[in-house]
Amino acid sequence: MKKILFTMLILSILFMTLTGCNTGETPPAKPQAPADGNDEYEVAVVVKVTGIPFFNVFEEGVKKAGEELGINAYVTGPTDADPAQQVRIIEDLISTDIDALVVVPNDATALEAVLERARDKGIIVIANESPGQIGADYDVEMINNKTFAEQIAESAAQSMGGKGEYAMFVGGLSVPLHNTWADYVQDYLGANYPDMTEVTDRIPCGEDADLARSKTLELLTTYPNLNGIIGFGSLGPIGAAEAIKEKGLVGDFTIVGTVVPSAAASYLSEDSVTEGFLWNPADSGYATVFTAKHILDGGKVTDSDFSIPNIGKPVMTDDGVLSFDNTLRITKDNANDLGF
Repeated sequence: MKKILFTMLILSILFMTLTGCNTGETPPAKPQAPADGNDEYEVAVVVKVTGIPFFNVFEEGVKKAGEELGINAYVTGPTDADPAQQVRIIEDLISTDIDALVVVPNDATALEAVLERARDKGIIVIANESPGQIGADYDVEMINNKTFAEQIAESAAQSMGGKGEYAMFVGGLSVPLHNTWADYVQDYLGANYPDMTEVTDRIPCGEDADLARSKTLELLTTYPNLNGIIGFGSLGPIGAAEAIKEKGLVGDFTIVGTVVPSAAASYLSEDSVTEGFLWNPADSGYATVFTAKHILDGGKVTDSDFSIPNIGKPVMTDDGVLSFDNTLRITKDNANDLGF
């Protein structure tokens, strides 16, 4: 009798284990595949630095694309603009089952090897703000970079009366697009405004308002005739504006560059920031994810009918750059109306 009861007990335990009843909970359901039969795509987006206004807006575009396209698209990245942290984050992502990787590099060179490893694993790699990025399948840009930089240079020149001393801020000396813009600015001002002088090498502080403020104060001490700053990195002009306010130079000093309208509106209204330039970062987030999904579905960005909803058709260069022409000129008159 004992043997019969023992056997029945064992069978009961086995039944409960197999059916999940031993926990009192229903086993989690397996994610359902989309209607087309494909598993849900996972697109990881690695930005330069998380938590700053520019990439908060960028993330809105990523989430919108994920929702509209029915895929898992999300943003991650370092807490400061550290190339080594970006590499580690991407290495961790490669070890998972992501289908595509979007990256906004802090250092184009530092990412080459890890992006190549991603592609070797079959992961689609889309860069943003890094034309010609080695290891990427394509780079997506919301602007024509040469035209963009020259507009900023001309704005600074007009505000400074075509002469005087200026300095340039970038997010980092290895940030590809910021330094490309800086090169274009130097070429443009050298050719068109020979009486404008860059007082020192470009300064890496454009992603940190406090650092940009302190660097501006140092520059004003070292170069007392300095009367302009061109800032690349959306917090560079903001930090510079704080410094010239402290020194009572508002109205006598030019600050132009890349800014998020909502963050710069008050500075523009008081003339501590002269003029800002950008594109809608949400468009970048949306366009990069849309492009990745298009390729994952077997589409080609070289097709004549390839376009991105509400953004348009890109112009493609031989080095795999897909560019649009969506430059926003940000002034005291429109900063509060641009919606981000």
